[in-house]
Amino acid sequence: MAEVADVERIVSPKAAPSARELKTHNHLIGNLAALDEAWEQDGYWFFRDVLDKDAVGRLRATFVEELELQGVIDPVGTAPTDRSVRYNGASLANYPFRMEPLVVRQPWRAFVAEKPINDFFTRLFGDEPFWVPAVEYRATPPSQDPARSRLDGIHQDGPYSPGIPFRICWIPLAEIDEDIGGLMCAEGLAADKNNFHPQDDDGSNSMIPVEKFPADCWRRTTYQAGDVLLMNLWTPHTGLSNVSDRFRLSLDHRVMAKRDKCPIVGEVESIAPDRVEVRDGSGVTPLRIEPDTYVRNHMGEKLSGEQIVDYYKPGSPVIIAHDDDLATVVRPPH
Repeated sequence: MAEVADVERIVSPKAAPSARELKTHNHLIGNLAALDEAWEQDGYWFFRDVLDKDAVGRLRATFVEELELQGVIDPVGTAPTDRSVRYNGASLANYPFRMEPLVVRQPWRAFVAEKPINDFFTRLFGDEPFWVPAVEYRATPPSQDPARSRLDGIHQDGPYSPGIPFRICWIPLAEIDEDIGGLMCAEGLAADKNNFHPQDDDGSNSMIPVEKFPADCWRRTTYQAGDVLLMNLWTPHTGLSNVSDRFRLSLDHRVMAKRDKCPIVGEVESIAPDRVEVRDGSGVTPLRIEPDTYVRNHMGEKLSGEQIVDYYKPGSPVIIAHDDDLATVVRPPH
């Protein structure tokens, strides 16, 4: 493995648009009406230093452990995380960019069950949180392409999960400065629920060109462990590529209040192009699938006909939004 000093730091990617500081909404906690107003007006909530750092540290430790197993960082004992996740230059040819080993382990479950984490979200919503198991574990290495844009891809989550009114919940696990990247969002563009995605010939959504937005709409900050950013489904946002010498660690989750119209989370009992039966803790629910039902794969692509039964099998984990006996969205957790 290369010595840390030998790792080349990438300094010349295509620049991202300039971004101003995110607003902080800590002062609105406990005022549901004011929070709702900010949600519509700003399109996000950003809370500084509200999550228990010990709980965040335990979650972060699972990421660090996996990076050590992958051989892309060198074990450093008790060194601070911002140093211990420094990329050592090892090959990334077989690196699990979507952190599949963590997907299998599901460390998010233990994290959200920790009392101080559950207490924060309960206080925030004035209700128990409902965690939609659509989780991404991000351990993003330094970019290997100095010519690539800093923008990973501007998008909105709303077009990909219609009928599931979750809040995007993005949690940094260590300091994420401008070089390390992290999330950048467009403020004030969610209230009208406009779909900014260009439509491909097959009806699917392409990534949104940056030119569609006012130059002064972009917001980000230097994120710290203990912070949390929640975004409206219709808020345009993008990750920024990592041009530091460290891995970027974050958890990308979905959360709702239990009083909201929560989806069914369970396993496929049986499936056909025009129907699905889903089993959860309360039993088996039969639902119709119609041409407008957004049956999607893990890439967000709409499936139809035999594509549905080719992708979903009995026992497949699934998240389903529905109106009465009609499935409106059928999607995998990951």
